[in-house]
Formats: sequence, structure tokens, C-alpha cells
Amino acid sequence: MTTPAQRRLLLVFAHPDDESVFAAGVACRTVAECGRVALCTATQGELGKLGDPPVCPRERLGAARQAELMAACGELGIATVRLLGYPDRGLAFAPVDTIRRQIVEVIRAVRPQVIVTFDPNGTNLHPDHVAISRFTSDAVAAAGDARWFPDLGPAHETPRLLWTLPVRPWEVMRRPDPGVEPGVDFVLDVARFAGRKEAALKAHRTQRQSLDRIFFSKPDAARLLGVEMFRQAFGPPLAVRPAADVFVDLEHHPD
Repeated sequence: MTTPAQRRLLLVFAHPDDESVFAAGVACRTVAECGRVALCTATQGELGKLGDPPVCPRERLGAARQAELMAACGELGIATVRLLGYPDRGLAFAPVDTIRRQIVEVIRAVRPQVIVTFDPNGTNLHPDHVAISRFTSDAVAAAGDARWFPDLGPAHETPRLLWTLPVRPWEVMRRPDPGVEPGVDFVLDVARFAGRKEAALKAHRTQRQSLDRIFFSKPDAARLLGVEMFRQAFGPPLAVRPAADVFVDLEHHPD
């Protein structure tokens, strides 16, 4: 597999807090192994919750959530963050040529071996989740083709694309053996990073009600924070499912 110093992970999500909900553990683990993690977030989430009590007025929510995102990334060790600035709940209408170019630029700059985004149904059918999945898949293909945007640098073929699970992962985690569920191709033990994941989630103060409902109000919160699961969209065939390392079998893809 790739050596830790070579590991490069790119997360591409729709809203601030997606990274902390779905991929905080794998981000921490990659950084702990001396790898690098970058994040591309498509919207500011300005139509989300305001917090209880409200953290800010509605008109300032986008800026507040951007600040929360940066605080969460600080907890997770994500040093590279690209904000695309598309309207919340309007991402599906982003100009295809523009957003393709933006994500290709990020991919070619980061040159990841692994990209994580939402599955084609967005895990919960949120239109922005579905849209970023579509745009990411399109950009991954374009980034590997030198005919697209030659001014953005050498082409980069990402060897593995991962999706979030086709159902809410916290529901799968409560089943007796999540690894036998179809679509669960990677199960990561990230328990040693649970404290940092909790801190990142709590940095999203405006979304605390939703995050409490998903994680912190549950009697098995420690388990929910300590495991992350992904589905392989494409990549080298897995000898064992579920695999325990998202970089497994990528030793031939150092660049």
C-alpha cells in the first residue's frame, strides 16, 4: 500500500459539517499517518439551521458556517480547504463547465489517491448531496484526461473513488455485523480519534440540534464516533470486504 508520507486524501462535500459527519475519522487517521488531507466544500450552507439559541441572524449564517468549517478543519488537521460558494439547495443548477473546472483544479493540485464524496443518491436524497456526487464523478474523469483544462497542470488519474453509504451510516452501525451489508466496502476503526471528531462536530454550533440528534443524544454515541464506513465507487478490486484501510492496494499509485 502507499506509505504514510505519500497518502493524499481529498474530501468533496456539499455543506459545512458534511466533512465532520461522514469523514472526520478518516481525515484524522490520514493526518496521523503523516498523510495530507484536503477538503472542497461546495456551499456555505446558508439555508441550514441557526442554532438554538440562534448563533447569528439568518443573513449572516453563511459566513458563520464558513467560520465553523474552518474551526472544524483545524480540529481535524485539514490544512487545505477550497470553498466554491454555490447557493445552498441550488447546487444542482451550478454551471457544469464552471464547477467541473473548479473541482479539476483541486484534484490536480492535491493529486489524491483517494477521493471521498456522497453516493449518487446523496445518502439521504438531499439535492445538494446528489449534485456534488455527480459533479465530483464528472471532475474525476476530466482531471485524468489531459485534453481537459491543460492550463490547470498535468492530468491526474485518481485510483480510488469512495462514496458514503447508500443509507445513513449510523443506522448500519447498529446492525449486528455491518461488514456483511452490501455497499459496506470499508469499515474503519477511528475510535482513537473520537475526541477530535467530537470537537469538529461541536465546532458546527449552528447545526448542534441535528448533530445532537444523530450522535450525542444516543446511548451508543462512542460507537457512532468510533467507526466510519465507505463504499467503493471504483478502484482496485478488494481482496477482502470490508477492508480496514482506504489506501489498501494503492502501492502502484504514489503520484
